[in-house]
Amino acid sequence: MYYYKFRVYFDEVEDFVRDVEISASDNFESLHHLLYECIGLKGNEFAAFSICDPKWNKQKEITLLDTSDEDDMVDEEPEYDDEDQYSTKTRLPKFIMKDAILKDFISDPHQHILYEYDFMNPKTFYLELQKVAQTDNGDDLPRCTYKVMELPVQLTAADVPDPEDVDFEEEIDEEDDDLFDDNGFNDEDFSSLNEFTDF
Repeated sequence: MYYYKFRVYFDEVEDFVRDVEISASDNFESLHHLLYECIGLKGNEFAAFSICDPKWNKQKEITLLDTSDEDDMVDEEPEYDDEDQYSTKTRLPKFIMKDAILKDFISDPHQHILYEYDFMNPKTFYLELQKVAQTDNGDDLPRCTYKVMELPVQLTAADVPDPEDVDFEEEIDEEDDDLFDDNGFNDEDFSSLNEFTDF
């Protein structure tokens, strides 16, 4: 049985490192669970992996849930302009974590993978393959073998403002007052819309 050892980095925290090991025949959903547990994430947000080339250009996308339709499915890997340092493509081949086996996506001895977590408050982790090794006993896989630094305290429910305490009323500028009469709107301001009524 073969397993992969990945080193995980996070740019927003200096010296943040995680080393994780997982069976080559395991799926990306298991890697997702391993990562959010050893990193210290809540584990209840949307997440996705991106298989990357050595320049961290995305080649394939592996999501927790199926977010694509047939029109979004792409069979070929995207091509990138070598002269464009920030070249990106949006239409990537898409896969689902539970169906995506790790060994089917690892093609480089130093495979680069992005792990993007919580798209509303995005956090991007960088995974680089460190080692492929054989083990006779995979009972203790997957596992985290090395951990340095912690993430900042996450936003908790107590930190979310109560909707009843938020004033959603917006003041109307004096210059906009003439748009309204006592009944709500000034008909003269909408007289030009009559041209659209004759169809």
